Amino acid sequence: MDSRIKYKIIYMVFSICLILNVPISYSFEKNNERHYQEVWCKNNGGKLEVSLPDRTRCDCITNSHAVEVEFARKWAEAIGQSLYYSLQTGKSAGIVLIIASNKEYKYYLRLNTTIKEFKLPIDTWIIDLR
Repeated sequence: MDSRIKYKIIYMVFSICLILNVPISYSFEKNNERHYQEVWCKNNGGKLEVSLPDRTRCDCITNSHAVEVEFARKWAEAIGQSLYYSLQTGKSAGIVLIIASNKEYKYYLRLNTTIKEFKLPIDTWIIDLR
């Protein structure tokens, strides 16, 4: 594709975001969850999408953790999933939360506050797209 066309497309996206008052950070975040699972799991020496004995699938299994990778707004679901995967594998529970904007950081705080308050055995990491 011609570079002039690429720049025109980028300009149009920015213009539309400004007109609709959409934060620019949202417009380039949108890889699917699988993309972030692959990147995090590879960078941490894990195995991706591991089938468990009951036919559920854990996003990533490392030497020490059974990890759920989730977009920020689904932080509460991630707690249950990570604990269940830990139960099934005998590994520590882990959650990788994908934060796409400053507004979504509140979900990371909610996640860690809940874990701390109830002394849940879950380790957390963040993929920061801000």
